[in-house]
Amino acid sequence: MKTATLRAERLRSHRFRSHRLQSHRLISPAPTVTDAARHMLAVQSQDFTAGRWALAVRTRGETTVRDVDRAFDRGDIVRGWTMRGTLHTVPARDLGWILQVTAGRQRQQAASRHRDLGIDDDMVAASVRALTPALRDGGCTRAEVFDILQGIDIDPSGQRGIHLLFTLTIDGLICQGPVVARAGFAREQRFVLVQDHIREHVTPDDPLAELFVRYTDGHGPAGIADFAWWAGLTLGQAREAAERAGAGTDGGRLDEIDEGLFAARRRPRRASGAASVHALGAFDEYYISYADRTTVCAPEHLAAVGPGKNGMVRPTLVEQGRVIGTWSHATATRGTPPELFEEPEDPAAVAAALARFARFADD
Repeated sequence: MKTATLRAERLRSHRFRSHRLQSHRLISPAPTVTDAARHMLAVQSQDFTAGRWALAVRTRGETTVRDVDRAFDRGDIVRGWTMRGTLHTVPARDLGWILQVTAGRQRQQAASRHRDLGIDDDMVAASVRALTPALRDGGCTRAEVFDILQGIDIDPSGQRGIHLLFTLTIDGLICQGPVVARAGFAREQRFVLVQDHIREHVTPDDPLAELFVRYTDGHGPAGIADFAWWAGLTLGQAREAAERAGAGTDGGRLDEIDEGLFAARRRPRRASGAASVHALGAFDEYYISYADRTTVCAPEHLAAVGPGKNGMVRPTLVEQGRVIGTWSHATATRGTPPELFEEPEDPAAVAAALARFARFADD
């Protein structure tokens, strides 16, 4: 009986991970970068390169960094502090309603730090007056924003400037849009005014319920605690979101596939010839966006992936939905060996996954 139970659990875990790989568009890639962003809704992107790769690896074909940058330049996608005080890439049209749900909690969590930095309503208002005209006609880089703040006697050092940009973002005034043109690999965006840059805004009837549904579409199967962690909301808010979404009911858009676990009623179709190994970037949603990550990563390897004391979450190699090691930019582009926790079933597939990133970055 014990052996039979163990086999059943292993089979369930395999199916569970396969379901997540489909939801994440890793074995069911989207037609375009913008489609991938709309499906995922929010992709953690404080590491700008990793955030762009997260969309590329979920898109059909040989998607390059320039393809993702063009989506930013067109205004299809933007980057901002949408949840947990962390930068995410989101579809531009969804930015406003996401912040309707998440901004209040983010303000509460940042309040103590803002008092320490001397950020108050007067400082925010002065920043808005100075920056609004400057951000028109293409926007400003972070360094240019900080120069403007210094010009009105606001010292941007000590994270004051970043926290002011965070505040103006969650207030719905600004976002990060076009990528700064430069020779080689671009690593910076311009801050722009939302009212000038975003052409289309959508507002669902119930933003809190919609956030739960859209999270589950791109991340399921997942539970309420997972959603609460990802969205930066309380468990009470997360339960309310699931209830308002009608999760698991006949009229809802989600199924309860196991006790407390929800998934979209329709998931993307698995692509023929889908890769068995994926080289995922730092902070990738497949790993980071759950309260419990042991479904995809063995407990003994969690510390090696992160987050560690420095807050970093390392890029991962994922085979058949399981984390089997970590890698770096140098692994993909200069042949530095990956750090494997176990031998892969298909070493050639590992090499192919790393080569795909190298082509993405080399465009």
